[in-house]
Amino acid sequence: MDLNKLLSCLRRLLDDNTLIMSESLQSLWSGYGQIIRLFSERYQCCYVVKVVAPPQVVDHPRGWHSDVGHERKLKSYQVESAFYQQVSPILNEQCKVPKLLALHHFDEHMLLVLEDLDELGFDVRIEHQQGKALDLALRWLAQFHAQSWRIQSQDLWPTGSYWHLSTRQSEWQNMPESELKQKAKAIDQRLASARFKTLIHGDAKFANFCFHHQQSDVAAVDFQYVGYGSPVKDIAYLASGCLSGDQLFDMGQEVLMRYLSYLAAAFEQYQIPLDFTEVSQELNYLYPFAWADFYRFLVGWNSQSAKISEFMKQQTQLCLLELAKC
Repeated sequence: MDLNKLLSCLRRLLDDNTLIMSESLQSLWSGYGQIIRLFSERYQCCYVVKVVAPPQVVDHPRGWHSDVGHERKLKSYQVESAFYQQVSPILNEQCKVPKLLALHHFDEHMLLVLEDLDELGFDVRIEHQQGKALDLALRWLAQFHAQSWRIQSQDLWPTGSYWHLSTRQSEWQNMPESELKQKAKAIDQRLASARFKTLIHGDAKFANFCFHHQQSDVAAVDFQYVGYGSPVKDIAYLASGCLSGDQLFDMGQEVLMRYLSYLAAAFEQYQIPLDFTEVSQELNYLYPFAWADFYRFLVGWNSQSAKISEFMKQQTQLCLLELAKC
């Protein structure tokens, strides 16, 4: 979209003729738009705008493109707008997300105007684990999972996460023949049949967390793949991206234990009427399945991914051994 037309549209949308372009923050995946920062001279504040504008010709970073992929991306932005309208108003400050200020749809385009988290002190970005970062992210996820436990919406993904099997058949076909490929559906079904499901973030990597400069809190962004599932999918995915291979062997199980302690506290805080012992048992049981499920995606998508670790392979073997008992 032309910048002048974009600014005119946003000025009308926000009823603010003093809006100016501050900076372009990043491009969206496969050239589907960009994220920009605007400055209001009238109110002396910034806004962050997610501009979804699907390209005429898609340029996927790894050469993956299909009509299925295109429709999945379009659906993901619809899901994100539904999240900000239906779910985020219910979340409290212990589960910080940017407030939705305005939303505009036209054709396949979308403008999502959000408060600027940097102005609220959430201006630190971290790539790998350091200090309190992992614990803050785990606490945020526990709060999100607990606060979302009773939420029902037809406008979110029936199955949360961007890598789940039903939407990744091309990547599954691309896998070499292996036991993991043969058992992919069984792994997916075991996760899908979990008793204890809630909304999961679906892309809970450090890049989607904005840490407070006082190292006291964290907020999350990018809710394109929010949907229902076992919380361990978020936990395994988070750990796979922020911990090195050696760290995973030292902390891989501890990450789940820390998360469960935060989740137990959140269950008590919100008086969720479930037996937490049973919840904990199921999440411990499904943890290797969550690792194996993500490994399945990576093998078919990019077998050289830095996220593939010996710990991930070990957890996958535990999952396959469990399936062999059936």
